[in-house]
Amino acid sequence: MQKQYDLIIIGGGVLGTFHAYHALKKGLKVALIEKNIQPMGATVRNFGQVVPSGMDSKWQAYGRRSLEIYKSIQSEYDISARQNGTVYIASNEEELQLLEELYSINKRNNYKSLLLTKEECLRKYPGLRSNYVIAGLFFPDEITVEPRLMITRLHKYLIDKLGLEVMNNLNVLHCEPLQGRVEITTSMNKTLKASKVIICNGNDFKTLYPEVFETSNLEVCKLQMMQTKPLKNYQLPGSILTGWTIRRYESFSECPSFKEIKAKEPETSFQKKWGVHILFKQATDGSVIIGDSHEYADAKNADALGFDLNMELDEFMLNEAKKIIALPNFEIAKRWYGNYSQCKNTDIFTYDVDDNIHIITGIGGKGMTGSAGFSEENIKSIYK
Repeated sequence: MQKQYDLIIIGGGVLGTFHAYHALKKGLKVALIEKNIQPMGATVRNFGQVVPSGMDSKWQAYGRRSLEIYKSIQSEYDISARQNGTVYIASNEEELQLLEELYSINKRNNYKSLLLTKEECLRKYPGLRSNYVIAGLFFPDEITVEPRLMITRLHKYLIDKLGLEVMNNLNVLHCEPLQGRVEITTSMNKTLKASKVIICNGNDFKTLYPEVFETSNLEVCKLQMMQTKPLKNYQLPGSILTGWTIRRYESFSECPSFKEIKAKEPETSFQKKWGVHILFKQATDGSVIIGDSHEYADAKNADALGFDLNMELDEFMLNEAKKIIALPNFEIAKRWYGNYSQCKNTDIFTYDVDDNIHIITGIGGKGMTGSAGFSEENIKSIYK
């Protein structure tokens, strides 16, 4: 007999996987279908930062709930989550003003943060350049993960502990409503049936419901990152976010002086053109990830972003990174780009094909931070 599921989730990235997690916690029989041998999209091509501090008020709430979920799973099963905190480094008085305002906002929101002096920053973060830093804002509860390791271990945890069925290397070609249920057809000429289907397809807009995405407000962002060779006898704790990040992240847009400070920025510069802000995060092997940039195209024109790496852009980011921190060396071992989808004027893309087929994508750069918390609420909404 053909196997029946309560829920099939299409897309094995972080957003789809946490939808599976919360559905399994409700006692549902769940299958997760991933078109590749393992997730290959934005979930594994990012820094691995879980930083509610960078989100606006709505998504900070999701992010804070995500922190609880990551830590709960980590207490049972090693998914590479490390509570080593996030720091924002101010390089001038305007950025310091934004840090102080965000500190006050988070104090009112009961989200713990600590203002650090220049001397405290220099002691805590080896190599940070004295002529760059004037102060910092530290969030001790935030975590980092190793993205490629985290998602495969999370799948293993859900399989072993909660009974998830994962089907890799299987592409879903068609979803068909059928007498109050859903029948899906896959690339291996296999059919599966479920009461409901959730499609978390990242920026893959060509296979399922392309007409929906063709007319949507979705866009795709291409980011470039790089990673040094492992640095022996050097430790850089947590996530290091710098001045351009302070001027970019959504949380700071809620600060009283943000608009005035942003209005002073030059409209034309290489940094603005490519949406560069400099971040650092040390991986467990001792290497340091450096980035990143942002280039955009409408969903229907996503291929125009291309598959090449802009070496001028990488060199620009590397030169700026060297102005901020003196690593033992900046010998680069890996360079790559990632793509994620986001909405131009809403925070996430949701579309109900019918009562039993739900598309959820376009979470943007919030995926690693917000997916666990958002998925919990969304599963409750779908199964209300």
